[in-house]
Amino acid sequence: MNTSTFNLDHCIEKLQKCEILPESTIKEITDKMKELLISESNVQEIRSPVTVVGDVHGQFYDVLEIFKIGGQCPDTNYLFLGDYVDRGYHSVETISLLTCLKLRYPSRITLLRGNHESRQITQVYGFYGECMRKYGNPTVWRYFTEMFDYLSVAAIIDEAIYCVHGGLSPSALSIDQIKVLDRFQEVPNEGALSDILWSDPDPDREGFVESQRGAGYSYGKDVTLRFLQNNKMQHIIRAHQLCMDGYQTLFDNKLSTVWSAPNYCNRCGNMASIVEVNEKLERYFNTYAAAPQSLSNKPTLDTNKELPDYFL
Repeated sequence: MNTSTFNLDHCIEKLQKCEILPESTIKEITDKMKELLISESNVQEIRSPVTVVGDVHGQFYDVLEIFKIGGQCPDTNYLFLGDYVDRGYHSVETISLLTCLKLRYPSRITLLRGNHESRQITQVYGFYGECMRKYGNPTVWRYFTEMFDYLSVAAIIDEAIYCVHGGLSPSALSIDQIKVLDRFQEVPNEGALSDILWSDPDPDREGFVESQRGAGYSYGKDVTLRFLQNNKMQHIIRAHQLCMDGYQTLFDNKLSTVWSAPNYCNRCGNMASIVEVNEKLERYFNTYAAAPQSLSNKPTLDTNKELPDYFL
């Protein structure tokens, strides 16, 4: 099986118009993606300059806005921290586009796994239902959720900035431990793989405390600084938490949260941001509001409004 550059360019052009790909093409790109991802390590080494993107949650027109603001692929290097699907109305188009861009420019774009890249979560928060509506069966959902098992779980920029979807785990306090985790599986309910996708920093706590999300932990400044020191890192960039200003820095500027879904769920009214990391490892938060199309392209039947609000 061979996915030609011409076919990928055609797929990308089609997706940029917010048109879905045929089921057979989704099978082809997800199979090719698994072949590519299996050679990538749990913790990907990335060079600066790079633009880091947080949760996008199926907000397709806002993803297009990211490429307008930050630069198109492959002119800009991108690191996405996960949560491509659920909540928004165009999860299929979003993950299809990012998958095609990764196949077309594998050294220019890195996709990490978020807690929503799982079978269990996507059956509750929208992606499964969207696949059923757009394709009439769950096959495309199955192709993508199988592909999610192959995504890397962390990245390091210039051996100095540790990037992950959620954060730290009491079961994996060294990056070497994360490098040897078995990531090729559904996100488990507990353990290190679950923790790094689900955990959140908490400026009011010390150590690790079980999270109110029902998975992962809240972790304090003390364990964050210890993790950085023990692993010879300077900073942590993570996503996973809604920030009204689009970003938040904590723990004496040693940890940043980046949130890239503006006006989340079409009702939160928040800003979004991407983090541009230059060769000096300086971080610039480029903030933006929702794209106009995001506001005008709601489906007639809004099936997402009854979803549970664990994120709040």
